[in-house]
Amino acid sequence: MQVTHVSPARRRAAVAALALGGFAIGLTEFVAMGLLPQVAHSLLGGQYAASSSKAVAHAGWMISAYALGVVVGAPTIAAVTARVARKQLLLGLLALFIVGTAASAAAPNFDLLLLARFIAALPHGAYFGAAGLLASQIMGPGSHGRGFAAVLGGLTVANVFGVPLITLVGQHAGWRVAYLAIAGMFFLTLIAVVAVVPAIASPVEGSPRDELRAFRSGQVWLVATVAAIGFAGFFAVDSYIAPVTTHIAGLSDSWVPWVLATVGLGMTAGNAAGGWASDRNLERSLLFGFGALITSTALFALIAHTPAGLFIGAFLIGASSLFIGPAMQSRLISAAPSARLMGAAVNQSAMNIANSLGAALGSLAIANGLGYLAPSVLGAGLATVGLLLCGVDIAARRRARTGSRGEAEHRAETAAAASGNG
Repeated sequence: MQVTHVSPARRRAAVAALALGGFAIGLTEFVAMGLLPQVAHSLLGGQYAASSSKAVAHAGWMISAYALGVVVGAPTIAAVTARVARKQLLLGLLALFIVGTAASAAAPNFDLLLLARFIAALPHGAYFGAAGLLASQIMGPGSHGRGFAAVLGGLTVANVFGVPLITLVGQHAGWRVAYLAIAGMFFLTLIAVVAVVPAIASPVEGSPRDELRAFRSGQVWLVATVAAIGFAGFFAVDSYIAPVTTHIAGLSDSWVPWVLATVGLGMTAGNAAGGWASDRNLERSLLFGFGALITSTALFALIAHTPAGLFIGAFLIGASSLFIGPAMQSRLISAAPSARLMGAAVNQSAMNIANSLGAALGSLAIANGLGYLAPSVLGAGLATVGLLLCGVDIAARRRARTGSRGEAEHRAETAAAASGNG
């Protein structure tokens, strides 16, 4: 369905409001990386006094709890809200974000913080799915890639500006204040969605059964696997950029936020270009994107020992990884045409599996004495597997299209022959 009853100015405002939600999600997902020492000191005081490094490592479970919440919440919410109007769904998801993030700020102990982070993550995947679908409807036909890129663009911008700023707030005013500020950003998004996003009728053709039926499709599982393994190549590198900055490039800790911001700039540029490209040729965008990710991760391993190489490599890795994002989102939707919200949400689950997989494999490589650049080589390998699986998916789609055309031609010939005999 296309939105035709609103002005161009309101369309732009509506897409901006949806992207603001992506910005807030970027804050709540990534700010924890910079505030783990503060959380550990506050809620794991005894352990922190005995060993600060072990306490910080323990505090890292809050990141895992959030990732688990995304993986669980994305398909679950997509299934049970299949017939809910998109705008009402978004408002409910934003309310859950506010509750979970505020509860994180108020958690009296670490166990309850883990629970709050899990709850805060539940709407993550469904928001990107529903907001991306709604943005593409608002922007008009042929805008699937650009619609999802617009919403995902909020998350990439958060990595450039928002995360460093909120991290600074948390370091000086306390991590609880940081999460309260993020909850305020979600509240601001809710107000913006109420004010400017047009109401669109619920997808009457959808149902929980239809959404869950997506998991019976081998194509859905294959594309999700492409995302989970291929994007793990990016996360294998990104997870360990801080020690590469300080131990390999020889820069001080103060340079780490600048390197992360450079990754964010690359993600922003790649996301915008990927949205444009995927609307023109989805398959070519996927193949080019994975090829670029393989090249950039391998190049990073070669040039990151110098400051200039570090920054160039960081930008290229961010750009190539997010170039693939809109195309992968569109591909999952096309793999489940009767369960579009589920397809969009599953992409977010796959991304968080990729996050966990890339970080874990990178950690193993470093722990086995291979050095801080080993995850970059590993990342190139994971991206190569993603490219190969992507090729399998594209070949299967082409065979299916050829088979469908052949069957249609055969039916036409049969009908013509029957008509001639008549």
